[in-house]
Amino acid sequence: MSTPHNTMAKSSLAAINSQEIEFITNTWCPYAQKAWIALEASNCEYQMQEVKLYGSGGKPDWFWELNPKGTVPIVVVIDETGKNVFADSEDILDAVMDGRIKGDGNMSIYTEGSAISKWREIISKQLVPVGKSAVLGGSKTKLQSLLKEIDSHVVGPYLTGDKFTVADAAAFPFIWRLNNEYGLGSDDTKQLHAWLELCSKDES
Repeated sequence: MSTPHNTMAKSSLAAINSQEIEFITNTWCPYAQKAWIALEASNCEYQMQEVKLYGSGGKPDWFWELNPKGTVPIVVVIDETGKNVFADSEDILDAVMDGRIKGDGNMSIYTEGSAISKWREIISKQLVPVGKSAVLGGSKTKLQSLLKEIDSHVVGPYLTGDKFTVADAAAFPFIWRLNNEYGLGSDDTKQLHAWLELCSKDES
């Protein structure tokens, strides 16, 4: 069966630094959104293809071949090393940070550091499960307490300082959703609210 990778003309694929990059996503998925933000902030060029997560017909065969788990996002990079598939949002952020996905934009996004790692862990292991539980009818008090704690870690103006990093990309879709659901206007989350406003105005 033909796939997007052998039916698209090579000239139609985005190429930068000898890479052809394809981003396979669903724009409503927050995990895909954080990868999308990271790609945009790194200013890499890519071609985006959206797939439906639900509905009649299901996901196409070529999608399952790329990721048997059936989840988005997926980034396919073709370069001198061959075809590399990143089928997890955290793996995509790692690849943007270490340059396996190449860009020519804000280089601070590649910066490694304990603060960036700490923020990514806070989001993935604390905020996402607690936030999901609250949205599904769980404890709002636990979420409010966690947001207050997280607020104290904001360096400003971005999460880890003066520059936008993958920590901000990882956090934005989830905190944006929680703000829409519950609001972050209280005194306990002033720094998060200011950060959210800043990121919302960012070109990426």
